[in-house]
Amino acid sequence: MRLVGVGVGPGDPELLTLAALREIRAAGTVFVPVLAADEQGRAEAVVRAHLGDDARVQRLVFALADPVDGPQERRHRHWDAAAETVAQRLRERGGSVVFATLGDPTVYSTFSYLAASVAELLPEVELAAVPGITAMQATAAQAGVALTEGAESLTVVPVMRDVTALREALRARGTVVAYKGGRRLGELRAAIAESGALERAVYAEHLGTPDARVLPLSEVSEVDDAPYLSTVVVLPPRGGRGEQW
Repeated sequence: MRLVGVGVGPGDPELLTLAALREIRAAGTVFVPVLAADEQGRAEAVVRAHLGDDARVQRLVFALADPVDGPQERRHRHWDAAAETVAQRLRERGGSVVFATLGDPTVYSTFSYLAASVAELLPEVELAAVPGITAMQATAAQAGVALTEGAESLTVVPVMRDVTALREALRARGTVVAYKGGRRLGELRAAIAESGALERAVYAEHLGTPDARVLPLSEVSEVDDAPYLSTVVVLPPRGGRGEQW
């Protein structure tokens, strides 16, 4: 029996890899994370673009929008319930099941929690992962910029609690990617402006959907209602061709 975390990319069904599509089509069940049982999530939308109304697609409810700096009981309850659902499905029918996740299953994904919990319940389960295109890659591609060049470093910072780590990363002068900073957009924007990098920052939201926006961060208001899964890419200073700092 196998549990496979499959990265479905940032939201565009055309950015699903061939390997991911193969696993999804071969799976006995395809689990998708949602905020509520009666609401379709972005990962499910990608999967259904390829599978249609296939009954193998099943929703798992997670507290995806809960803050990480408050009580975690509700998030843990959802992780436990989801793991039990997946484990029970594997006990009953074996075979391969997929957990579809936005982006990549190894990058800030709920899959890591699910996989660890299922492995505790079913030590014999085989765990696997299929990489997916990340939001930072999609942001850079749509903005027409290189994410990194030459010997530039790349630092990815989640901005759920505060912007302290972001400020430190900006001092390193490599490329900095800020994830999950929608609720702190004003603080995030201010920190980037204070570092002198505002004109080198790109903002993206709702990637791969009809509501997608990719634009300079300088054109985004500090009071904009940004979604939780927004992405900001801050490029380092660059000179001529191959003249990185």
